[in-house]
Amino acid sequence: MKRLLIANRGEIAIRIARSAKDLGIKTIGIYSEDDVNSLHLSKMDDNYLLNGKGTSAYLDIKKIVSLAKECKADAIHPGYGFLSENAGLAKESKKNGISFIGPEEKTLRLFGNKIKTKEVALKENVPVIKGTNQKTSAKEAKKFFKSLNKGSAIIIKAVAGGGGRGMRVVNSPKDLKDSIKRASSEAQKAFGSSDLYFEEYLKNYRHVEIQIIGDGKNSVSHLWDRECTVQRRFQKILEVAPSPSLSSKFRQELIEAALSIASAVNYKGLGTIEFLVDQEGKTFKFIEANARLQVEHTVTEEILGLDLVRAQIQVASGKSLKQINLDQPNVPRPKGFAIQARVNMEVMDSEGNIKPSGGTFTHFDLPSGPGVRTDTYGYTGYVSNPAFDSLIAKIIIHSPEGSFKDAVNSMYRALCEFNIKGVSTNLDLLKNILTNSNFKKNKIHTNFIDSEIKDLLSLKSHKNLFGTFSKKNKQTDYLAGAQIDSTDPLAVLDHGRGGFTGISQGINILEMRHDVLPEGTESVKAPMQGLIVSYEVKKGDRVWAGKPIIIMEAMKMEHEIRSEISGVVKELTVKPGDTVYEEHPLLYIVTSEVENPNADQEVEENLDQIRPDLQEAFDRREAGHDINRPEAVAKRKKRGHRTARVNIEDLCDEGS
Repeated sequence: MKRLLIANRGEIAIRIARSAKDLGIKTIGIYSEDDVNSLHLSKMDDNYLLNGKGTSAYLDIKKIVSLAKECKADAIHPGYGFLSENAGLAKESKKNGISFIGPEEKTLRLFGNKIKTKEVALKENVPVIKGTNQKTSAKEAKKFFKSLNKGSAIIIKAVAGGGGRGMRVVNSPKDLKDSIKRASSEAQKAFGSSDLYFEEYLKNYRHVEIQIIGDGKNSVSHLWDRECTVQRRFQKILEVAPSPSLSSKFRQELIEAALSIASAVNYKGLGTIEFLVDQEGKTFKFIEANARLQVEHTVTEEILGLDLVRAQIQVASGKSLKQINLDQPNVPRPKGFAIQARVNMEVMDSEGNIKPSGGTFTHFDLPSGPGVRTDTYGYTGYVSNPAFDSLIAKIIIHSPEGSFKDAVNSMYRALCEFNIKGVSTNLDLLKNILTNSNFKKNKIHTNFIDSEIKDLLSLKSHKNLFGTFSKKNKQTDYLAGAQIDSTDPLAVLDHGRGGFTGISQGINILEMRHDVLPEGTESVKAPMQGLIVSYEVKKGDRVWAGKPIIIMEAMKMEHEIRSEISGVVKELTVKPGDTVYEEHPLLYIVTSEVENPNADQEVEENLDQIRPDLQEAFDRREAGHDINRPEAVAKRKKRGHRTARVNIEDLCDEGS
């Protein structure tokens, strides 16, 4: 392998390029029309422009394969996200004599279908979560929901999904219709399929995954485990390797389950088999298999002293695990603990809702020191592009000799050294997690952030490289976002980027409009930064407060934006496909009184009527009374015993 096209962007493209160059391989980068400022371009030997803007440009299989042929690439590495698990790209690459660095096409098709993957797990006697095991209609989903115990919730998943897209938790059947609509739309855009399936939502479990590698020659090895329990909205933000929660015996059970699934398909390349583990570490359920390099591969590299991307390239080049010393007897044991923190351009409000942020990096100072690694594409002067993921940097620490507590302390120190200005981030949220008492005791679960939201969003002081600071005197709408320092001048730097300057070119982002409102109108503004998916209204429509007016995509999810005012639509200021910053006006409305035609008619409330949920509570309480359990009472009397309620009645005054 002499020339490698990296079909990705940002930090993962840089990560892959470094390993390729260490192997003596020339690297070819690609970029969309609105991504000319991404740092990954300066790390490549050659760069080629894609057609179009935003994520869609990076999903153009025909163009990518055409460029690979044009630049005489021997292989294509898809990274993670985008086309990393796309069987179509693997097929087109092979058809054109280009190696695809990843699993084979048939494996991608199998693992790309979450239902078929569950079938493999079942055949291998690996426990799975109760759910629908086929493409499921809304009617079937409702039936499945009703089959669960009272108080249960379900989770919607995309059949072709992964990475949190197309996923929704539904706590009540009445919310099912809207949730299915949004989930299917997200799935269609992300994976080209709107098919959904449903599972019982398991609360308060741990998320543990096994890293595997295979050579497609009937040899599969495990590279130990990682714990990814700390998440927000199904997106991981802190990962630890190895998991500090597992006993040796239980860890081996997970490893054997993972290897059985991977071996059943003669797996080739890197992959991850993921599980939910109960709090006691005694039972587990298979979730899914990810047939690609994971974002959190870094922590496995640190504890094992390996370069997983290098191994990935070597396997794709035809080498066996034995030839690269990764057959199971040669896989090293974990050394110490490693933690990865994902630094995202986002803020969290008091309800735990995530909103993406953006802007220009006026300062970007990275942490350093023993055991500290940073994978990023940020630099001072970089202008963020909301068309792409909010992840800007991954901070990885390795404590080779220490305990989990030592690793936590090292990560906290590293995050306190990370200085970003010009854009709000989740740095303070990450620091608050690391100092949370339950986290430090490893008392966590997948709903940890929601359960600890008050503490995690509290205003705390953290020491950093520049002294102690506190946000108590800062004005902000979001408690967990770093403050924007608008006093710093914008210094656009060349930053040694091989001729690419920090000047924005062709970015499809609508800047904030400062025009005067048309007379008699008010504007409905974007509540967050994101992509405009569609309008629910048109010019001349009458709208009322609470009416859905637009669908926006942000944080890998679709959001229904509702009007806060009533009147007649005068002007639509954006169009589908546009990306806007927070507070950008979406439409102008000539204000007037407009009643909601679908509003329920006012009905006199019957205060004597018992609601069904209250009646259920009454029934449950009454079920324990002696009068409603005659057989149990008769058995006790037959043995000469009394019931507790009889004792209480004898001891207490009547009615007291």
